[in-house]
Amino acid sequence: MSFRRLVSSFLFVLLVLSSTFAVTAVAAVAGEWTADEVRAILAERIDEQEKSVGIAIGLIDEQGSTVVGYGKLGATDDREPDGKTVFEIGSVSKVFTSILLADAVQRGKVGLNDPVQKYLPEEVLVPVRDDSAITLYHLSTHTSGLPRMPDNFTPADPTNPYADYSVEQMYEFLPRAELAGKPGADAAYSNYGTGLLGHVLALRAGSDYETLLRKRIAGPLKMKDTRIVLTPELEARLAHGHDAALQPASNWDIPTLAGAGAIRSTVDDMLLFLAANMGLTKSRISGAMQDSHLEREEFSGPGMHIGLGWIIRREHERTIHWHNGGTGGYHSFTGFDKERKRGVVVLSNSTNDIDDIGFHLLEPEFQLAQFKSETQAVEFAPERFDAYVGRYQLTPEFILSVTRDGDRYFVQATGQGMLEVFPESATRFFATAVEAAVSFELGEDGKVSHMVLHQGGLDQRADWLDADVAAAPEVVAVAEEILERYVGRYELQPGFVITVRRDGDKLFAQATAQPDFEIFAESETEFFYRVVDAQITFNTDEAGKTESLTLHQGGANMPAQRLAD
Repeated sequence: MSFRRLVSSFLFVLLVLSSTFAVTAVAAVAGEWTADEVRAILAERIDEQEKSVGIAIGLIDEQGSTVVGYGKLGATDDREPDGKTVFEIGSVSKVFTSILLADAVQRGKVGLNDPVQKYLPEEVLVPVRDDSAITLYHLSTHTSGLPRMPDNFTPADPTNPYADYSVEQMYEFLPRAELAGKPGADAAYSNYGTGLLGHVLALRAGSDYETLLRKRIAGPLKMKDTRIVLTPELEARLAHGHDAALQPASNWDIPTLAGAGAIRSTVDDMLLFLAANMGLTKSRISGAMQDSHLEREEFSGPGMHIGLGWIIRREHERTIHWHNGGTGGYHSFTGFDKERKRGVVVLSNSTNDIDDIGFHLLEPEFQLAQFKSETQAVEFAPERFDAYVGRYQLTPEFILSVTRDGDRYFVQATGQGMLEVFPESATRFFATAVEAAVSFELGEDGKVSHMVLHQGGLDQRADWLDADVAAAPEVVAVAEEILERYVGRYELQPGFVITVRRDGDKLFAQATAQPDFEIFAESETEFFYRVVDAQITFNTDEAGKTESLTLHQGGANMPAQRLAD
């Protein structure tokens, strides 16, 4: 988890044989919607709810397609996003990776049930459990048993966390990975697993992932703006990313685990992608796309299944194939109703959730999110929340940690930032950054037994593990004159500063665009957070002058030089 995202949402191409699908403005698309109606939805989400800076939407059906944009590309860029605006699409990349797998299977280059071991260097051993080997199919359907992220993922730059994760590190982790279960037994989302799949397919093709993507998918579909490494011309059309608080966020580079989330694209290109998936156009990869749509495994909750990459949702008498994605400054949604031949793509330049917009445009019975305000919270004695503090297991690899900082309450999911929640009753708490809530269930003895995550129309029950989120050190007293020496601004990297302030005998630290949190002394120079597993060390010279601080988080030690007052 990056320090920058302490508060964030729950939930991270040569032979052209295809005909192109014309992108034209029409009065109504995807059934019921006009461009003005879609624009009104975006205006509410951006201007009133303040959940994004700019959003572009593409809608498509048998009659044609249209693009609606609203907002801005960035705080200092007033251009309105349109069909040619470039966004990071994050985990929607996983669908592309799985279609590459289906394509390789159809061409006889790999077998769907081939063991992963077959395509890796001999010295890189793939773990086995209960005599069952991990296959390419398992990686595509998230049934490999591999964890969501590897334990040697310790980014040097938390604002661009995947940039320095190497192939060597991926190979080093794999042999010692502890599988959550027998491969093929249960589905559990794995960024590492899909990244590994993309790497294996590129190895088999004798190329890198981006070259394979452009040759087998983007090229045939004439998706000219779908890339990983942007040209200067595409860079000029890139929307600027923003975090959940709508502050500028860094772009993410994902070289090694590219198949899990590295792709950048536009609404125009994604409409071409949807047209091919929906059968509105034909190409040499049409068969592979159809194979990717087949339901393969149960996935994540009631009414949910997974194909090769595509998540399949059955609700309101509809079957929706979809996937979403999120990076440090973007959120994406792509989905289609195969029976009615309607498709939607939503690309946003903030991390806040826009999935509800995508589902709603596909089927109005899926309701738009109604974000609550902090002012709707009820009175609640903070110490009562201590009964809920602890860890809750949603899946073997997905833990929700609950913490309190004074009269503020937080929930943090594995591999994600902290989400502040507010009381709406004695046992239920709601978020404002996303449409989500958590409630706590009590046993006959009055003690907490479970937590339920309410999000996206699903109620997911998590078992209580223990009350020790982290063993906090004993707090020691530090004289106010010593605390005063630490007050100042510390630059972790250009544009990202940690500001330290003192209030009496208390010390607070605030990262750029984030709330400030109290930090507690375990020695005269070492301090720790209670709301997140992170520590700060103040580095002083012989005269006692503070020159820098070091942020310790996620296994990384990140120095920040003190700025001149």
